[in-house]
Amino acid sequence: MQRTNYSSGAKWEEIVGYSRAVKIGNTIEVTGTVAVDENDALVGNNDAYAQTKFILQKIEKVLQTAGATLSDVVRTRMFVTDIGRWEEYGKAHGEFFSQIKPCTTMVEVKGLIDNSFLVEIEASAIITK
Repeated sequence: MQRTNYSSGAKWEEIVGYSRAVKIGNTIEVTGTVAVDENDALVGNNDAYAQTKFILQKIEKVLQTAGATLSDVVRTRMFVTDIGRWEEYGKAHGEFFSQIKPCTTMVEVKGLIDNSFLVEIEASAIITK
């Protein structure tokens, strides 16, 4: 099967050695995604809902580039810095996935690579059409 790597152009991709997303056959894995825009500016300072929503929009965009949609998502993984804010993360996730209902995990972590990040999300998709 053919492998296609998708890059966001972030400087960290070369330093750490990762891709924004990888597609092999009909499967797409989207790397951990945080709420920074194309200028490396934080979106949603101290706003768990806004960060989650922005991240899911970024994930949707790379899936579309790879030929998929959110309907193809079978699993999301949310790494959050404060599980007490689960309703904020969950509200945004539900707005994108209430009809799709992928498997999901929300786990509290000690911290993310930048203290401003409240959530990091990964996604797995399988194109069925």
